[in-house]
Amino acid sequence: MKQIFQNYNNGEVRVVDISQPVVYPSFVLVRTAASLVSIGTEKLMLSLARKNLVGKALARPDLVRQVINRVKTEGVLQTYQQVVNRLDTPVPLGYSSSGMVIEIGTGIRDFAVGDRVACAGHPYASHAEVVCIPRNLCVKMPDNVNFESAAFVMLGAIALHAVRTAEVTLGERVVVIGLGLLGQIAVQLLNAAGCHVFGTDIDPYKTEMVLQHGAEAVAVGRQATVDAVRQWTGGLGTDAVIIFASTSSNDPIELAAEIARERARIVVPGLVGLNIPRKVFYEKELQLVVSRSAGPGIYALHYEAKGVDYPVPYVRWTWQRNTAEFLDLLSQGKARVDHLITHRFPIKRATEAYELILEGKEPYIGVLLTYGDDVDLSRTVVLRDRKKVEAVTSAEVDARRGEPSAYPTRRFPFTLLRSSEESPVTVSLIGAGLFATTTLLPILKGLRHIYLRGVATASGLSGRHAGDKFGFEYCTTDYREILRDPEIACVLIATRHNLHARLVVESLQAGKHVFVEKPLALNEDELRQVIQAYQEVEGYGCQPLLMVGFNRRFSPFTQKAVEFLRPKIEPLVVTCRVNAGFIDKDSWVHDPTEGGGRVIGEVCHFVDLIQSLTGSLPVRVCANALPGTSDNVVMHLNMADDSLATITYVANGDKAFPRERIEVFGQGSVCLIDNFKQATFTKNNRTKKARAFNVDRGHRAEMNTFFEVVQAGGAPPVALEEYVATTLTTFKILESIAKGGMPVDIKLGEIMKPFSGPLEESGS
Repeated sequence: MKQIFQNYNNGEVRVVDISQPVVYPSFVLVRTAASLVSIGTEKLMLSLARKNLVGKALARPDLVRQVINRVKTEGVLQTYQQVVNRLDTPVPLGYSSSGMVIEIGTGIRDFAVGDRVACAGHPYASHAEVVCIPRNLCVKMPDNVNFESAAFVMLGAIALHAVRTAEVTLGERVVVIGLGLLGQIAVQLLNAAGCHVFGTDIDPYKTEMVLQHGAEAVAVGRQATVDAVRQWTGGLGTDAVIIFASTSSNDPIELAAEIARERARIVVPGLVGLNIPRKVFYEKELQLVVSRSAGPGIYALHYEAKGVDYPVPYVRWTWQRNTAEFLDLLSQGKARVDHLITHRFPIKRATEAYELILEGKEPYIGVLLTYGDDVDLSRTVVLRDRKKVEAVTSAEVDARRGEPSAYPTRRFPFTLLRSSEESPVTVSLIGAGLFATTTLLPILKGLRHIYLRGVATASGLSGRHAGDKFGFEYCTTDYREILRDPEIACVLIATRHNLHARLVVESLQAGKHVFVEKPLALNEDELRQVIQAYQEVEGYGCQPLLMVGFNRRFSPFTQKAVEFLRPKIEPLVVTCRVNAGFIDKDSWVHDPTEGGGRVIGEVCHFVDLIQSLTGSLPVRVCANALPGTSDNVVMHLNMADDSLATITYVANGDKAFPRERIEVFGQGSVCLIDNFKQATFTKNNRTKKARAFNVDRGHRAEMNTFFEVVQAGGAPPVALEEYVATTLTTFKILESIAKGGMPVDIKLGEIMKPFSGPLEESGS
């Protein structure tokens, strides 16, 4: 299928072939019929992307400050690489569309295949032939509303929410500043609400159009507007002003204050300067509200991605209910958008639409992208060759491999693939998010004897980008393509945390060596499934390599500390201080079912590090968290060799302060690792220092170790028991916090008992 994306590094807009997205629980899969280009938002994104680094920095000084702080703590090279890779991330364009439901996810009861729907929200309702939409961002279309009109749904809801925020009543006089798409729609909505409406813009074409569709009067330019509004209101001033203009200038807010009556309401959904002229706002006691998109629910993870709605008695007009109401107004004829469509482009010619918008060679307001009915819904794999990209079906891929399409859930007995100097290690990746593309893949690209075969991502766009950038042979949105590929020896798993355990189990069953990013599992049931799968594979006489991304034990500073403390003849005392930084409470990281929280997802690093430094496993833990938080925690660990360890993990500090500090005391020695950028080793009144130009947390050494074992064979560098101990300890930390800091024993032996029964079949 085809999708439009923008490269934020150079501003290039491309239409690319990607794999069709998969449908999630509480989501629906929609074949797009039409999508609307949001002129203001998308033009702003394109203009910013086309600036050079200096121009981008001047436009976003807030991000520049973050970069400066990161340079101080992480080093120049690592910061530069992170910035470049972030800028190179593809950005899907579009957030308002319409189409037909072709598949529904589990938990969906209010939509069915064949429903005509309008879709809203970024990055979901993008300019693509097939999109995956959360149930709360999707609404059924009335029978008498066509796809083109319904594609305006997001902008209609934004305009409607702005009108609601202005709290206008029957007979009030309202001025709309900025008569692009949003302004044109808002004038009609205000008219339907019984208001007298005045429109103003710097473009005579737009004022003439709005005069024919709901405005009582219009003006072009600031002074003409001031004079006309004075006459239109009989010198009283307007009751409310809604600003839809898009400009960095402060003129719109100053104009609004000048034409408003005393105690009037000013609503600003547009992107304008907000240097408030205090004198006039004070003298008139004006009210100012910056309305947020299309209503309550926007940017809320539980609403957007989880499908949790707000009850009507408490939140009458949510994002979804506003979109439904706008479609109803279209159905009743109280609002129209067909006259706003000035241009239509088929998806294949979408780049011409953006050239029109940026160059402005002819007047435009509504630019629609259209989609034919010939979308091949069976396409799941994009094969890459040196000079071409080819989208093919799964059946065609299997035919080329000479094996059946059905996914084999059990493949025992099997032989784990090994490589040699003559045959490189064939690697595939599941999940190509920011960490994978900025950290793991740049390392892999620089390793010898590595062949990147397939990449699987939920978003076809991210998979296609990773495939093009790093040279994967193919990309897909069906991870099972990776697991059933007989030529793949290793699978790297870098998805969100809730998928780790299941993908590890299925990868082991499919006969692959596995590297999975932390954490290994989110609960004890998942952890048992991983252990059972590993033990079952071993039971067939195989030695699978399973490594978890606890990279800090591989840092050269950690290795030097372990060597410095040898021979270890007594228990150690270890303290870890982690200035983790704040993550918004709505982030998926905090979601217990998706991210597991920061103790499971991040503190695990330091539990593993302590195990590496002490050479021992934890047996007891007690932990306390600041009230109302789950990421400001102090943890005390008792190790099996009587070593003691403390982890202080906080999110309430300043990110400009170095992130991590590790101190190890014992045997008359002291080791200090400062943010994995420098270290001191003190013994017998003598101190040795080690320093790196950039932070080195061991990612490259970790990858080297993994592939060395894959090639040469031998025992895993870290025993499964250690990974299980680390993961189980994080669960017990949460248990201790829940018990008010009471000590909790870590009974590793119970969870590591061999399983006698067969492993449950993995679903396909």
